[in-house]
Amino acid sequence: MFDTKIAIIVRDDLAQWQKLNITAFLMSGITAANADLIGEQYVDKDGKRHLPMSRQPVIVLSATPNVLRNVRNRANERGIPTVAYIEEMFATGHDEANRAVFSEHTSSEENTVGIALRADKKIVDKITKGAKMHS
Repeated sequence: MFDTKIAIIVRDDLAQWQKLNITAFLMSGITAANADLIGEQYVDKDGKRHLPMSRQPVIVLSATPNVLRNVRNRANERGIPTVAYIEEMFATGHDEANRAVFSEHTSSEENTVGIALRADKKIVDKITKGAKMHS
């Protein structure tokens, strides 16, 4: 049905609230970069309108810090755009501070706690090798 796949990978040792928080932030980046993902508004039986959502399913995976680093590097090597969240961003309070702390680190560090990407299904599968379905 879809030629592309959206994958969000979160570090497996995070608290549940952190995993959920990161997943939401990462999906916002995928959506912002892919306006074609957004479907039509939803209308309930009472005629009340609700905001539209992504038309495409999202797979959520979990991984160790090492696998997350590898996923980030594989995506970079293939030129696949990603949304990345690093551990140091938990200590900031706003977008500008997030970007500042993010700029102080490299993708080769094991501080990535979440990453998201959208690409051809086969490419996503190769890039996310080692990550497991989140449970």
